[in-house]
Amino acid sequence: MYATLCEGDPTTFILILAITPTLVSLLLMPVVKIYRTSTVDDKKHLNGFSSIALIVAAYLMIIIILENIFTLPLWVRIITFIFLLLLLASPVGIASKAHRDSERLLQGPSPETSYLMDDPEPMLSTRYAEVQQEHVEYHDIPGEPGQAKAASSSSSSSYGDLIEDKEEDINLSQSVLTVNFWLLFIAMICGMGSGLATINNISQIGESLGYTTIERSSLVSLWSIWNFLGRFGAGFVSDIFLYKGWPRPLFMVITLATLTFGHLIVASGFSGNLYLGSIVVGICYGSQWSLMPTVTSEIFGVRHMGTIFNTIAIASPVGSYIFSVRIIGYLYDKEATGEDNSCYGSRCFMLSFFIMASVAFLGFIVAFVLFIRTRKFYRQVVLPRLRHSQLS
Repeated sequence: MYATLCEGDPTTFILILAITPTLVSLLLMPVVKIYRTSTVDDKKHLNGFSSIALIVAAYLMIIIILENIFTLPLWVRIITFIFLLLLLASPVGIASKAHRDSERLLQGPSPETSYLMDDPEPMLSTRYAEVQQEHVEYHDIPGEPGQAKAASSSSSSSYGDLIEDKEEDINLSQSVLTVNFWLLFIAMICGMGSGLATINNISQIGESLGYTTIERSSLVSLWSIWNFLGRFGAGFVSDIFLYKGWPRPLFMVITLATLTFGHLIVASGFSGNLYLGSIVVGICYGSQWSLMPTVTSEIFGVRHMGTIFNTIAIASPVGSYIFSVRIIGYLYDKEATGEDNSCYGSRCFMLSFFIMASVAFLGFIVAFVLFIRTRKFYRQVVLPRLRHSQLS
């Protein structure tokens, strides 16, 4: 958009960025209402949305790479921009088709139809104390406020017994007194914080390593694509393996271990390291933003998910401040020389990223502890609940 409409006028571009989100929200508010829905073909339409998102990401990646190699004339930029707008508008067609299909299915009586805002059957609470100690040991937290009653007096209680227990999910004040909350929070400081610190400094890292201005701009643009692929891929893959019995925290363990190697790649300083390192760190950073909300809802429940999720999300700016200002900025200033206080060479950021690799490895260990603590809970509560929802 900047290259096509606002090249040479960054003030106008920033104004467009400031106004457009609010304007779009105001224009689309009238079409937001309660629709009757059918669950028959939801997966097909959701897969259509996912396919379009992947196509847009691939298209943008190709355009960014081409602009890095060639100088595209204005008429080519206009054509590519118009095609991008068409791709962005294509989900409207999927939504319209889904609405027509639902209306057709809802014309006749069907047990699979529902109103979105009807009072649904309350979901099974995932509160730790709802399961007896011999059923899920780590959820019985001594001294936790409002400790719930045991779900059953027998260790062989069936999943049907759990469904009958519909106590409220754990709230924020109760969650912060649990070990799992702080394990998740620390893991996110290590993962989200170091990932955000990388994107905050990637342009300056490229400058110190001799990357051109176009290459640095391309790295920043491509980062958003890797970030998206991490969010999309982690959610998609973890959903598949969750039904096969793999606890979702295990994927946090995998992404944090991979993030460690990503920071080491950036620290190495070899030719082209930022391209490979930004891909690895970007995908792993996006994965954290996909996994953390779902893990939060599964461990602490959905009723108070908003407050708990946003509290844990504070880990991202906190970690970014620690790594960007107190580590990267401090060490860069120590290495900088000359009147412009600049630094050139791999030495400028090598130690910083070795430290962040160590921190990411610490996050890997913390996430692994969370996985060990929650694996029985996922096996005995979360997985049966998912299978029960499929059958119902």
